[in-house]
Amino acid sequence: MSLTGKTAVVTGSNSGIGLGVARELAKAGADVVLNSFTDRPEDHQMAADLGAEFGVTARYIKADMSVGAECRALIEQAGQVDILVNNAGIQHVAPIDTFPPETWDRIIAINLSSTFHTTAAALPGMRKAGWGRIINIASAHGLTASPFKSAYVSAKHGVVGFTKVTALETAEEPITCNAICPGYVLTPLVEAQIPDQMKTHNMSREEVIKKVMLDRQPSREFATVEELGGTAVFLCSDAAAQITGTTISVDGGWTAL
Repeated sequence: MSLTGKTAVVTGSNSGIGLGVARELAKAGADVVLNSFTDRPEDHQMAADLGAEFGVTARYIKADMSVGAECRALIEQAGQVDILVNNAGIQHVAPIDTFPPETWDRIIAINLSSTFHTTAAALPGMRKAGWGRIINIASAHGLTASPFKSAYVSAKHGVVGFTKVTALETAEEPITCNAICPGYVLTPLVEAQIPDQMKTHNMSREEVIKKVMLDRQPSREFATVEELGGTAVFLCSDAAAQITGTTISVDGGWTAL
């Protein structure tokens, strides 16, 4: 699959899943726009290195995904947006009755409302170009729930619903919208949690991964950012032209339970 000539904007993409997806899109030939809320020299250097590695144009644009106006400004600054990957997200774990209201608001803003703002801003350009792919990174928690994650689960369920609405509104156009629902993914953030879990449970690394972290993931293996990126590339392909308004689970069987 060649995405040469296409431009992809990936929100929340200076690390983890977002960066992994951006790399696979660039590998397929797409020009890419990386994004996060910081504006450091290393952010811009990361984009430059990515572009040089795959022979594409890569830029970094700062935008705070908790602010609707900045979400829309990201799309405007990017210019051509053929592929939009809504990936930005944060998490907080607490019981409902002690969940900080300001944290609830921020999670809903970043994980859900940003998807609305970027999509609304990108659709006119996709319609003018006569082609578009919108890929929302939801979660297994967009299809099922866990205790103490009320805001995250609510937001990700909302992303799945918004994906369906977007697909229906673009169903007669050459634009598709789908959600990828990962289970646990081995990112630097997850990797950093393993030593503490080993100490807490007095377990080896392998035991912590299989018995604690991946307890609900039947494969007992992490998904990888490369696998998620490959799924995104597939959704941009001609073979996926009639795949729209659905979810693709990359969760080792989690949501089959």
